[in-house]
Amino acid sequence: MKWRRTLALVLVFSLVGSGSMLFADSITEKIRVVVNGNDVNGGGYYINGTTYAPVRELSGLASWDATSKKVTVIKPNVHITLFKGDTVFGNVNVGKLKFHVLSQVDSLDGNISEVKVAITDPSGNTKNIQTEKMGSGSNDNFWFKTNDFTYDFKKKGKYKVGFYMKPAGGNSFFLVSEKVITALDS
Repeated sequence: MKWRRTLALVLVFSLVGSGSMLFADSITEKIRVVVNGNDVNGGGYYINGTTYAPVRELSGLASWDATSKKVTVIKPNVHITLFKGDTVFGNVNVGKLKFHVLSQVDSLDGNISEVKVAITDPSGNTKNIQTEKMGSGSNDNFWFKTNDFTYDFKKKGKYKVGFYMKPAGGNSFFLVSEKVITALDS
């Protein structure tokens, strides 16, 4: 008789436990997050009708203040123009090309310590074009021109020129804008 009672209790508790697990799964769901065609590392969550995604992946300068429990995201306007000599371009033929990048930044609400321009090939390999330290008290509106740079567009596809910023006092660069170069067969 005692074993039947024990078996009944185990069965009741396992049913109650599985029911609450099913309930928890229905209100918390792991989701895929895609930004500009690229999966966000780690994805996000859908909880009680609200979508949560990592702010560091959303093309802005993100910072966390543990004291106030506040996340701040700064998204300045950054316009990237590509020049081959004095000519603006967007598409190229496969092969080597000498060019420079001109970036105009406005609405920067915060201080930055460095900026960087880099290019990422269709396979995801990134090459730094130029990095430069910014003076203290960064402006909210400035221009940044890289030196001429020779790059080998080895295969056809989409190459991404990224403009990155490092917040003052921060350790990491954040992508704040991208421009796509499409390499075509000659």
